[in-house]
Amino acid sequence: MVLRSVVLLGLVLTVITGYSQEQDQAAKQSSDSLVAVAVTPAKAEAPAKAKKTKRPEIPGSIIVELGVNLKNGVVPPDFQKGLWGSRTFNVYYQYQIQIARSRISLVPGIGLSLERWKFTNNYTLSPEPLLDGSHPLLPAKDILPGATINRSQLVNNYVEIPLEIRYDSSPEDISRSFNVAFGGRVGILYDSFTKIDYNENSENKSLKDKQLHGMNQFRYGVYGRVGLGGFSLFTYYNLSPMFATGEGPIQTKMNSVTIGIAISGF
Repeated sequence: MVLRSVVLLGLVLTVITGYSQEQDQAAKQSSDSLVAVAVTPAKAEAPAKAKKTKRPEIPGSIIVELGVNLKNGVVPPDFQKGLWGSRTFNVYYQYQIQIARSRISLVPGIGLSLERWKFTNNYTLSPEPLLDGSHPLLPAKDILPGATINRSQLVNNYVEIPLEIRYDSSPEDISRSFNVAFGGRVGILYDSFTKIDYNENSENKSLKDKQLHGMNQFRYGVYGRVGLGGFSLFTYYNLSPMFATGEGPIQTKMNSVTIGIAISGF
């Protein structure tokens, strides 16, 4: 799952890198043509030297975030989650646009948010909705009678577009600059499943149920980040409900908050 998500982000970066290289190559060819017209060589040209392959330069930066998920709002009583087991891994490509040589920048981006929730009571979302369309939480042992339940998780993966306003105390050297950023993200759910790890007949097994389970396929929220150089702390507040209207456990309208650390490369 993580591999597929990384490949998806890699395709996005490949397109961006390819476009940048095409622009650089076009500019170089134009410059070489002007030099060839203006200068007439007096001697025969020396044999061309073998060109060295340069590492592609990607404009912008990559930021990686790791945080823990906190439930918020009116939460179903059986939605009991672990702290570290309920975490988020984000990776974004960002392009910083400085505003009029000031210390303020507009920073758009694109990336992936990989979110998981661990149920400490070994509950899981029902594979079938009730008559009212909601997906209740039930003990995983009800789905796997006779098995020993080791772990139960809910996994949601999103493609997201962040947009932020950023302040840098030293725009000429942002790798050592104090920075503060505020912004928003919108995301599309592209993969969702529950996973139950269990033991049956002395053999460890896993059961994945790949479906929406009433999850909201579109989400949006706001975030803030403060740090020094490439290291910072962040908080993300999800403004949209986790589940679609009327489709969550007890038709909940709960949402989530994520706090954690971020590392960026310039």
